Amino acid sequence: MVALHPGDEIPQDVDGLLLSGGGDIDAGRYGDESIACADVDPLRDELELAIARTAIERDLPVLGICRGFQVLNVVRGGKLVQDVPGHRPEEREGLVEHTDVRPRSGSRLAAASDGAAITVNSRHHQAVTEEILGKDLVATAVVGGLVEAFEATDRRWVVGVQWHPERTAEVSPEARRIFDAFVAEAARSTTSAR
Repeated sequence: MVALHPGDEIPQDVDGLLLSGGGDIDAGRYGDESIACADVDPLRDELELAIARTAIERDLPVLGICRGFQVLNVVRGGKLVQDVPGHRPEEREGLVEHTDVRPRSGSRLAAASDGAAITVNSRHHQAVTEEILGKDLVATAVVGGLVEAFEATDRRWVVGVQWHPERTAEVSPEARRIFDAFVAEAARSTTSAR
């Protein structure tokens, strides 16, 4: 594992890219004015958008989690819903978990979860809808009009999930299996693919 920081370039000898959660992306990065963005870190935006583009160009496996999901959508030319009521951290106490997220049949998420319904934690005050989904991305789980997962149709393995599978006590075991699928795909990387 290699941690990258603002100013770093993606090393040549990596087998995959994991984009983690965090603050909001500057709305200007997807052509909108900020009406509800918070905790914006311009240097992190610059780094993550650049390394996501590089990883996708190299056809490396990429897993985007929460903010990382949103980064992938922006990199593919999509936009974000800047504020979803009830999803801000200070509103988490009344947060309702999605108990019936069903991955689209035939998707990488369905393969990772054996097609089972999954319980996810939905703590994203920003979101993606199918109308603002980026180019060559297809929704693989949608709840209440919000895309909870997507994958790229033009790359071997690019998956974004809006939930936090690393918060193991908050999600079902099936929701966490996306990590296993990502690691398995990264292990298939070869020197020629880099």
